[in-house]
Amino acid sequence: MEATTGTHYQQLAQQLDDLSLSPAEVHGILCGLLCARAPRLPEDWLDELPHDQGDLSAAREALTALAERTRAELAGPELALTLLLPDEERPLPERVEAVYDWCRGLLYGLGLAQVDPAGFTPEAREILDDFVAITQLDLATLELGEESEQALTEITEFTRVAARLLYEECVGGDG
Repeated sequence: MEATTGTHYQQLAQQLDDLSLSPAEVHGILCGLLCARAPRLPEDWLDELPHDQGDLSAAREALTALAERTRAELAGPELALTLLLPDEERPLPERVEAVYDWCRGLLYGLGLAQVDPAGFTPEAREILDDFVAITQLDLATLELGEESEQALTEITEFTRVAARLLYEECVGGDG
């Protein structure tokens, strides 16, 4: 399963420390913009990130590389999208919050690009509804345990595959 790049996540989290965004949310925004075929990516996508209180200069190189890698993964022939999430050794609540942030970021990116889901297939609209449902989870009631670990694994895999399907829907599969 291609779903985490924990070391990269932690490094980027340190570089984004003064922002109110997690690396997962930043990656979700990027994926939303890529799904919408935002014309200025990856060069100017950083300008779309809400960063009123911080400076992205320390993370610019890493974020640009992330944008290029993500674009290639989404446009590639296989389901090779790697979600930028904490590694599996991190506490469950941190990993759940990252998936929550990633989905919230994707929806934000689609909104920035003014994507109109009215023209989507029913499957793609259902995917969007599922992403919205993930962002409505009550993280405060998360129970620790094997069931939650399994549920997170399933949600993460769904998110990865669904993001790719949404990309194909939005861009017509022609990369």
